[in-house]
Amino acid sequence: QVQLVESGGGLVQAGGSLRLSCAASGSTFRYHAMGWYRQAPGNQRELVATISSSGDTNYADSVKGRFTISRDYAKNIAYLQMNSLKPEDTAVYYCNAKRPWFPESWGQGTQVTVSS
Repeated sequence: QVQLVESGGGLVQAGGSLRLSCAASGSTFRYHAMGWYRQAPGNQRELVATISSSGDTNYADSVKGRFTISRDYAKNIAYLQMNSLKPEDTAVYYCNAKRPWFPESWGQGTQVTVSS
């Protein structure tokens, strides 16, 4: 099971950008699908974007065209580039790692606040 540490959250005005990072421990990062999820107060955790071990990406409709997920295999880091941020993007963002037959891992979360 990998250990995940997110960073890069903060306060930004609507229309601004942030880049979240998720640093993974260990040598098995390349075998994991990575994902970003978010949870706003009073809401359930929802999928934002995923990237497979081979680099295939998937996005929630609400972020398509604005967010980009990527990964650096050499640095064991997954990124979420968030552009054109909206107040409704305000949430705690969590990094997730999945690999068949192994327990999934979650980071501790990083707060993103978008002011109008």
